[in-house]
Amino acid sequence: MERRKKMTVFRQYHDGEKAALKFHSESQIYFCQCDAQHNLSFFELLRILSDAAVEDYNQRGMSWQMLRDNGYAILVSRQSFRFHKIPQANQKITIHTWEEKSQPLQFVRAYEIADSQTGEKLVSGLSNWLLADVNTHRILRLKEFTLRPEPQLQEEHDCIEPGKIVIPENPALLTERPVWYSDIDGNGHVNNARYGAYVADCLPPEYQQKTYRDFRINYSKEAVAGQLIQLYGNFDEQNKKIIIAGKQKENTCFEAELYW
Repeated sequence: MERRKKMTVFRQYHDGEKAALKFHSESQIYFCQCDAQHNLSFFELLRILSDAAVEDYNQRGMSWQMLRDNGYAILVSRQSFRFHKIPQANQKITIHTWEEKSQPLQFVRAYEIADSQTGEKLVSGLSNWLLADVNTHRILRLKEFTLRPEPQLQEEHDCIEPGKIVIPENPALLTERPVWYSDIDGNGHVNNARYGAYVADCLPPEYQQKTYRDFRINYSKEAVAGQLIQLYGNFDEQNKKIIIAGKQKENTCFEAELYW
């Protein structure tokens, strides 16, 4: 009789107290999520962690539709990640994410990606989020958000703070990129994870093959289908740092920073 291989079951679960709740999501890195070096791509990194944050809220009764019905939109503002060992194709992982004590104007969310079999930490990260009125996009005070207990966790982190990225003077124009239909999500503008692909695609080949230690990104202005994004870069060999800026006419859509 043919022996069937045991199926892998991926779990999602919460643990902890209400004001210190952590969400855990088991998954696998698939071939299509990786770049030419078989490493998890910037786009997929941003996507899977954004999905984990959304699912954390969803399973706690705060779905996208529920937030919208209550007049809220929660918008990612800044993110920062430290690569301890970049996840690889076919690797089984566990994503851990939780909210931490809020800053005066921004929610704070932490992430870890670990190897599911060994527990080795692969990626750690932090992100800041803004609370906005879903209709007017006006930024709201965080104390107005009472749909869940205020987070009280505040842990130490080994990634760079997701602070403001400063663009040096006179960066070089690397390329231009149209905003295509497939870049747009249900909010009507470029999905924040797509900017990870914009960053990777505009790098010269020798920089696309580097192994990066840190990755930060700021989201500044929404871009919509039909716009043309100019991608500028500054390459600092001495400090082993790259800064990328995506601009649409006089507006900056995003800024990203890479360290190797």
